[in-house]
Amino acid sequence: MVAVPLELLLPFLVGSVLVTVIPGADMALVTRQVLVGGPALAQKTIFGNLTGLLVHGVALAAGLSALLVASATAYTGVKLAGAAYLVLLGVQALLASRRPATEAPAGAVAVPHRAFLQGLISTVLNPKPALFFLTFLPQFVNRDAAVLPQTLTLAAIHVVVGLIWLSAYARLVHRARGLLTAPRVKAWLERTTGVVLIAFGLRVAVERR
Repeated sequence: MVAVPLELLLPFLVGSVLVTVIPGADMALVTRQVLVGGPALAQKTIFGNLTGLLVHGVALAAGLSALLVASATAYTGVKLAGAAYLVLLGVQALLASRRPATEAPAGAVAVPHRAFLQGLISTVLNPKPALFFLTFLPQFVNRDAAVLPQTLTLAAIHVVVGLIWLSAYARLVHRARGLLTAPRVKAWLERTTGVVLIAFGLRVAVERR
């Protein structure tokens, strides 16, 4: 595999970290999963999120991301599907906030593979990672060397950054879980998470390229 030049790798790493730590739908979903089933369940969702990022990275390397951006119909279809899914997750969180603490939250994900799928679907159906990879990664590729292995390497680095950050974030949320799972606080957090997910969904739906 052709190595990415060091003078390009460090700026990419810094940019990747900055982009990753910005709060988004992935962090809202991870928060929800920690409250539902703890960090182990949240980790399944994180793996789903990161697998979705890998899908976008491979798509970029294969040229599919460029097609997605070039085709208004394809972009709109993916965007609306992703927006609808985020809104659905937000509605489930809002419904959960209205249930007594002894009842299982609406839409709770107790099965690991379902938690994984939630993370995967929410990321794959979000065209923003495709646009991020398409606009950000090429700036750090040495065009005088093989482009494909460099692109895959950069995508893998971004995924690793996401894994470290989201895993650490899930642990931090879990440590505060005693406070966050108090009935009133939990209901408030469920409502906040639901509103955030719905807001991100609507933003994805109406935002232009």
